[in-house]
Amino acid sequence: TAIDHVLPALLDALRGAGIRGEDISFLFSTGTHRPPTEAEAREILGAAVHAAFAPRVYGHDPRGESGLVTLGVTSRGTPVTLSRRYVEAARTIVTGTVVLHYFAGYGGGHKAVLPGLASEAAVAHNHALNLDKSADRIDPSVRIGVTEGNPVAEDMLEAARFHPPDLLINTVLNGDGAIAGLFTGEMEAAHREAADFARGLYAVSIEERADLVIASAGAAKNYLQSHKALFNAYQAVKPEGRIVFLAEAPEGLGGNKLAAWLRLGEPAQIMAALRERAEINGQTALSTREKARRAVLVTALSEADSTLIGARKAASLGEALAWCRAAFEKDGIVTPSFYVLPSASQSVPML
Repeated sequence: TAIDHVLPALLDALRGAGIRGEDISFLFSTGTHRPPTEAEAREILGAAVHAAFAPRVYGHDPRGESGLVTLGVTSRGTPVTLSRRYVEAARTIVTGTVVLHYFAGYGGGHKAVLPGLASEAAVAHNHALNLDKSADRIDPSVRIGVTEGNPVAEDMLEAARFHPPDLLINTVLNGDGAIAGLFTGEMEAAHREAADFARGLYAVSIEERADLVIASAGAAKNYLQSHKALFNAYQAVKPEGRIVFLAEAPEGLGGNKLAAWLRLGEPAQIMAALRERAEINGQTALSTREKARRAVLVTALSEADSTLIGARKAASLGEALAWCRAAFEKDGIVTPSFYVLPSASQSVPML
């Protein structure tokens, strides 16, 4: 989030307003993910800030009932059960970074409250809202870069309104991880401006989908981190098109949880399990099963992991392109239309 570049100035302003350092604490908004290690916390906050506030740096626990408090229920049935530290603080400042998010519409903003500071049950109920009620697929209204009419995004915002922060500080980062925009103020207004800026920075307008998309996941260490690039490439390919996906993924799939969900098989089986227990790795597995069938992977993943994902594996970019060309010629497509996404994790094609 590059928040370490912002915190020194923010802390100076708070001290200038008469707020004592011992009255300031930090709470990591990690949702159902593990809290950062001490080394990671030091990197996120900056070494000097971390050293000064280390005794008052906390991780969020979505499962510890004593550390949670329920404020109500959203209109869609999500329990608004949030961190007690957050709810009982005299004043709250929420930070984060805004990106285009594949089912929340955008990251940042109110997403720091739910899922960030919510209970495991609240997160599961909210995330399950992206499942189509009548088909084995993601609800079509749950879309990247879209919040209005998106049940997941609307539910997140409704939950955050039960206890909004006093101040929102959101960054938008460029492709090098430097701050391209800084937005502060009331939660909804500041996030709206940040989202508009992020859309202008990362969305790429296209007039039509192509037969072929060549996309790179860059330096992503595993498939889980690479999935965003595949998701973005999918937005630009025709229904029966092909994706050549360069995803080195030297560290493998990215965890046993994802592998367990993928082993369930086809989307119908994954959907059935998600309806029983919504979980982010399950959502990624469902998205993967939908999209990877069109992909030829150029990767360090094993043949077994590539098969588990549901994609064909190629030894090189040349081999992948040759296979696609042969497939297109078989379908009578001599000159396929194509897009190239060299930074597919950071480029979101939009019609």
